[in-house]
Amino acid sequence: MHIAIAGNIGSGKTTLTRLLSEHYGWKAQYEPVDYNPYLADFYQDMERWSFNLQIYFLNKRFRDVVEINKGQEIVIQDRTIYEDANIFAPNLHDMGLMSTRDFENYVDLFNLMLSLIKAPDLLIYLRSTIPSVVGNIQKRGREYENSIRIDYLKGLHDRYEKWINNYHDGNLLILDVDKLDFEGNQDDFNIVCDKIEAKLHGLF
Repeated sequence: MHIAIAGNIGSGKTTLTRLLSEHYGWKAQYEPVDYNPYLADFYQDMERWSFNLQIYFLNKRFRDVVEINKGQEIVIQDRTIYEDANIFAPNLHDMGLMSTRDFENYVDLFNLMLSLIKAPDLLIYLRSTIPSVVGNIQKRGREYENSIRIDYLKGLHDRYEKWINNYHDGNLLILDVDKLDFEGNQDDFNIVCDKIEAKLHGLF
């Protein structure tokens, strides 16, 4: 079974992935951040490195989904392949940070990959406001994230909302994480677990 967590930068995806993995014994599949060879360069010069970064993420996430689909384990995944093509790449293109030629090439590759995989059994979307994600980004203190632009985060947020409002590929759970402290409050984490179990009922 494939459970995936989607949400803006700093919305709590990695934290929730870890907590659910520990609680249920699910295998965690984390986003390749710390060992990403393009991420720091991208935040310094988005236009130069946008296509390289997006292709790296697309390749990595496609490999991950192929492996998940092959396996028999329950996997909880930090971020999805859908976000790359529906959120990040078009946002970069609209901001003038990815050329139309590169964007069209990217979309063609994504559509080919999408034809070879299936949607997650459950998609969990972490809905969060810009002040909250900015606060979380500052709190975790990754040096390369210091230069993230507010307009970039706002563009991502708007695209997430549009994408999730039109998501019909599978089971969906939306969590308003501005009102849930699932890391620091056990009652809030229990609420999250109850909502997930209600969505998954009948899938096991």
